[in-house]
Amino acid sequence: MPGTRKLGRSTAHRLAMLRGMTTFFFETGRIETTATRAQEVRALAEKMITIAKEDTLANRRNAMAFLTKESVVNKLFKEIAPKYADRKGGYTRVTKLGPRRGDAAEMAVIELV
Repeated sequence: MPGTRKLGRSTAHRLAMLRGMTTFFFETGRIETTATRAQEVRALAEKMITIAKEDTLANRRNAMAFLTKESVVNKLFKEIAPKYADRKGGYTRVTKLGPRRGDAAEMAVIELV
């Protein structure tokens, strides 16, 4: 697992949240969340794109074991990964937005480059 941030959650809750956020990120291409969550999603998303660059059955099963929707896995292998075939890394961009109004948490947008 990337990073050591606990995000104030138990292990199972944290992993479920990050799986869901990563799936939604690949589905939409961009999400707005807190800066620390964005950094965690970034690490997971970059690993998934690197896996998807080589379309093998084993890689598809690894992606399907982490992502929660089969349609997102297909999109990752057919549309997203081929765009980054000649790129070695840095598939995502995290842009900080400033503090959230309610609790002053640092907000950020993560998007595909």
